[in-house]
Amino acid sequence: MAAVGKADPPAYFLSYTVTDNDRSEVTGSNGALLSSQQQRSRWLEGQVRVGSYQLDNTHHVGNDGPGFPGSFGEPIPIDEDTAVLKRAMWRQTESQYRAAAEAFIKVKTGKDVQVQTVAQGAPDFSQEKAQVYYGPRASYTLDRRPWEEKVRAYTRTFRSSASVLNSIVTFTAQAQNQYQVTSEGTKLQFGAVRYRLELFVQGKATDGMDIERYYNFDWVDPALAPQDKAVLAQCAILQKELESLVQAPLAEPFAGPAMLTGRAAAVFFHEVFGHRDEGFRQKDIGEGQTFAGKVGELLLPNFISIVDDPTSAKLGANVLLGNYPYDDEGIAAQKVTLVDRGVLRNFEMSRQPLNGFPQSNGHGRRQVGLPPVSRQGNLIVESSNKVTNARLRLMFIEEVRRQGKPFGLLIDDISGGFTFTGRSQPQAFQVQPLVVYRVYPDGRPDELVRGVDIVGTPLVSLQKIMATGDTAEVFNGYCGAESGSVPVAAAAPALLISEMEVQKKQTSTDRPPILPPPAHDLQSKGN
Repeated sequence: MAAVGKADPPAYFLSYTVTDNDRSEVTGSNGALLSSQQQRSRWLEGQVRVGSYQLDNTHHVGNDGPGFPGSFGEPIPIDEDTAVLKRAMWRQTESQYRAAAEAFIKVKTGKDVQVQTVAQGAPDFSQEKAQVYYGPRASYTLDRRPWEEKVRAYTRTFRSSASVLNSIVTFTAQAQNQYQVTSEGTKLQFGAVRYRLELFVQGKATDGMDIERYYNFDWVDPALAPQDKAVLAQCAILQKELESLVQAPLAEPFAGPAMLTGRAAAVFFHEVFGHRDEGFRQKDIGEGQTFAGKVGELLLPNFISIVDDPTSAKLGANVLLGNYPYDDEGIAAQKVTLVDRGVLRNFEMSRQPLNGFPQSNGHGRRQVGLPPVSRQGNLIVESSNKVTNARLRLMFIEEVRRQGKPFGLLIDDISGGFTFTGRSQPQAFQVQPLVVYRVYPDGRPDELVRGVDIVGTPLVSLQKIMATGDTAEVFNGYCGAESGSVPVAAAAPALLISEMEVQKKQTSTDRPPILPPPAHDLQSKGN
């Protein structure tokens, strides 16, 4: 720092992060083992900021992106060789300084010829208190052979169905340790172990539409791994749902009352609210800044509150995947109230300040090798207008009758979705349901349908919530955005929405296989 701080232009901040990743993965398909491997790797990231906390090389000029270098880090040996590590840090410092200095010159030139918004006048980097923490090294001990037998057994069960074209089960164990030091005095060592089992099956309807069902188990204590009985029961559910979806009728575009079960509601809030509340989106002139000017305003019904709490490891018996002690900028994770009784109060903040929000609240996150930005952790939706799920269903049917609709839609599971936040695109979202039922007000049985996506705009859709159930459900997943894929969780009770719009899902036109699956080919029996 003594050297680069005197260079021209001068650096004012340095940081180094080493991420040590030990990952085991076992994958099976259709009753056989596809792969079984363990891999250990380390990645070094150096960051040099040139200029000052108020204005530095990362500053957005007009519609240009931030001045981070295109390459962020390099692989380093897993040997405990200090000399080799020092050499890698030396290379990173040199390359990052050169890239930062070049970007800073463009920033200063650009400011002279382009208009800067009020939001862009906020500092580029927040001044934070140094953090010092040395946690225990995270590690696991694993014999992969039992899991090799398990993935064979789990995928073998799907061979009994002619509707299942392919089945994949993947088990992963991962220990990730992170080491951070900065010129501000931060010194951190922390890590975590995570286990995941993913079940995935594919089928195809007669009209060519691809049908997929997915489920995952997450745990952090090896003693709490799911029992075979529970996994096989979930396999049976996925198979039955896939068989039903293959035969289900196509749904038509529709707008009317909808009820989302808890996991579906959690994904809905993640896509519709969570991404738009990420702090950096309020500053970037290329963003739609949907929520930027709405702090203190009623954004949702007054019985809804939302927090993001990466400090929580569990909700009830459920592991929360978005749990971490420190973010990727060395700031302690914090529970943040984003919405209080319908009123927007805060944003998920990294060290990129906003006017009125000068500090990070521990949400600067990234996939290894990418620069961090503000991201979601554990998004938890709370309600003061709760009824039992049974009562919520009755209210749902009553709303269908009141609106004179022939049916409402029950959204039981969602795979994910995406949302447009940039100004060059409509401020809209699309959420991808997997299991959807028509619910009829005349007492007919619910009818499974397929081929729809939920669409809408956020400010209108969030105001359509009428009531919630009384039991929160958790969705764990990996969210992809500007800083890559990061583990997240979302939790919410079931939702009753007065109006939701669905459109036809994009589909394949390829016919199903000409020949039946070998195990179901009656002509080839005995051959």
